[in-house]
Amino acid sequence: MRRVIVRRSLVHGKGVFAIHALAAGERVLEYKGEIMPWRVAVHRHRREGVAGHTFFFGLSDGRVIDGSRGGNSARWLNHACAPNCETIEDGNRIFIHTLRPIDAGEELFIEYLLAIDDPSDEEARAQYACRCAADNCRQSMLADAA
Repeated sequence: MRRVIVRRSLVHGKGVFAIHALAAGERVLEYKGEIMPWRVAVHRHRREGVAGHTFFFGLSDGRVIDGSRGGNSARWLNHACAPNCETIEDGNRIFIHTLRPIDAGEELFIEYLLAIDDPSDEEARAQYACRCAADNCRQSMLADAA
């Protein structure tokens, strides 16, 4: 049974929404896509990417999952500074788990904690401005703003 649906988000572009109520600690999705070395992902993003937007998900071993190639609805998860979901790595797989109960119709969020090459580059930082509007919003999807 499908538990989520992708539709327009008030936070940014598309988002992932619960179709049914979800329990805390529930595994909801796997982040799927093509797995590649980081350097290949960087080259691909320079060649085909859009500034401030990516479907890349970094693995702890230095490889990357590219959700734009063979990916699923998990690639549409938006960032929030107060997320209701977390990512859990298991080998070369990433799973999305709920942090708390989620109501039907509620958007699912993860905390991106992104990194950029030059953290002092204000133009690059601006591309990763947060739009979550949480009370404790850090105004950034970057890890160093945490």
